[in-house]
Amino acid sequence: MAVEIRVRAIPNSRAASVEKLDDGTLKVKVDAIPEKGKANKRLIEIVADHLNIPKSKLHIVSGARSRNKIIHVDQ
Repeated sequence: MAVEIRVRAIPNSRAASVEKLDDGTLKVKVDAIPEKGKANKRLIEIVADHLNIPKSKLHIVSGARSRNKIIHVDQ
C-alpha cells in the first residue's frame, strides 16, 4: 500500500521545520537553495526524518519544480 502526501515547500529558509496545515498538507521549511535539486533532496531528508522512515521510501511524483509537491511514500 502506498501513501501520497501533499507538501508546500518553502525553500531557502533559515531553519528546517515541518508544520501540518488544516487541509492535511505539510508545510516544510527547507534550509537549502532551490538550485540543481538541492532543495528537493533536502526536502526528502526533512520529511523522512519527520515521519521516521528511510528517505529511500520517499519520491516526489509531482511538482519537482514547484512549491506545491506530491510525495509518494512506499510501504
